[in-house]
Amino acid sequence: MLYTLHEAQRALLSPVTYWSEACARMFSEQSSWLAQLPGASRVAAGCELMYRIGKDYEKPEFGIHEVEAHGHPVAVLQHTVMEKPFCKLLRFKRYSDEPDCIEAMKQDPAVLVVAPLSGHHATLLRDTVRTLLADHKVFVTDWTDARMVPLEEGAFRLEDYVDYVREFMRHRGADRLHVIAVCQPTVPVLAAVSLMAAAGEATPLSLTLMGGPVDPRRSPTQVNTLATTKPLSWFENNVIHEVPQGYPGSGRAVYPGFLQHAGFMAMNPDRHFQSHWDFYMDLVRGDLDDADAHRRFYDEYNAVLDMAAEYYLDTIEIVFQQHLLPKGEWVIGGERVRPETITATRLLTIEGELDDISGVGQTRAAHDLCTGIPAAGHAHYEAEGAGHYGIFSGRRWREQVYPKVRAFIRGELAGTPAPARRGRARR
Repeated sequence: MLYTLHEAQRALLSPVTYWSEACARMFSEQSSWLAQLPGASRVAAGCELMYRIGKDYEKPEFGIHEVEAHGHPVAVLQHTVMEKPFCKLLRFKRYSDEPDCIEAMKQDPAVLVVAPLSGHHATLLRDTVRTLLADHKVFVTDWTDARMVPLEEGAFRLEDYVDYVREFMRHRGADRLHVIAVCQPTVPVLAAVSLMAAAGEATPLSLTLMGGPVDPRRSPTQVNTLATTKPLSWFENNVIHEVPQGYPGSGRAVYPGFLQHAGFMAMNPDRHFQSHWDFYMDLVRGDLDDADAHRRFYDEYNAVLDMAAEYYLDTIEIVFQQHLLPKGEWVIGGERVRPETITATRLLTIEGELDDISGVGQTRAAHDLCTGIPAAGHAHYEAEGAGHYGIFSGRRWREQVYPKVRAFIRGELAGTPAPARRGRARR
């Protein structure tokens, strides 16, 4: 019912939203006589702010068409190499006319970037992908909005996520692949590699886990606290709703994107309010560069997807409430997930010093679980001054974190990870 009411409200307010957009243009376009009136800039700024608060945000495009690789500008084409009901495997293929560049790109390592399925689209990793393309062949998981998946495709659970990752690794050839998991997928990706190792299958050459809840009992954050202080039934009764008519997935139980977005905003309301106020003032002053930066950020941040209810509830229960992975009690398809069986995959963990979503130590816990990897195959890096998003996007990602990832993939960064900090329980 809540989802239906949300859609009705959206339809009711859409004329006001479009009117606001039109007014913003009329009072800001230099060719319009309205733009010459006193106070026109404030009217235009207020109308655009109203429009951006009320508008729908569709899934953005990656928009990566060219990067520099091996000293040459190269064209980039995005295409789908495998499609499943709830996910597409994308490849960003690089092209060049320079023979030396072509030969160098052929030697570049292949990397599978497993994007999070936790509210935002895979395009949140645009900066991650663009940076990696300079030195790697890049594949990315592009998760599908659950409201767009018809009911006849069945349910999607956390163990299905694990199966998808295994299938994608096999498709490329795990023994010729490096895997990077960002945030939420650290847990299912580690499980997928563990199951492959236990079954005697080839496993990736390296595994990089970035800012994820491998063991959320360490340095719990506000996100962890919410998941542990409410029973699973609370989440079922309060955040799970059916997709209304008008979408391919009508009738599917989901955790709606608009509720997730409300949760994102509620975590830092003062910061978002200030950001919108700054946007308004930038428009009034005519500071178009800063205003455009605000638009680009919120075009991405406000674009959210619905998650299948079964997958979301599994994640709450298995990862955040029962901690089955670090306890060694997670069973998938009748097989226990045993990270200690991984022996041929090198492991790098990355955390942000100021991460308020996955606390310091939660990702590094993977080293305590992967005891079968030789000491020289372990490495850990903590990015000073970086928050959650800073470890995979922005200046700190490009200047601090990426050089470590690149060196690790090439076998140039290894060593026993730093021990757990004093006062943090080792489990």
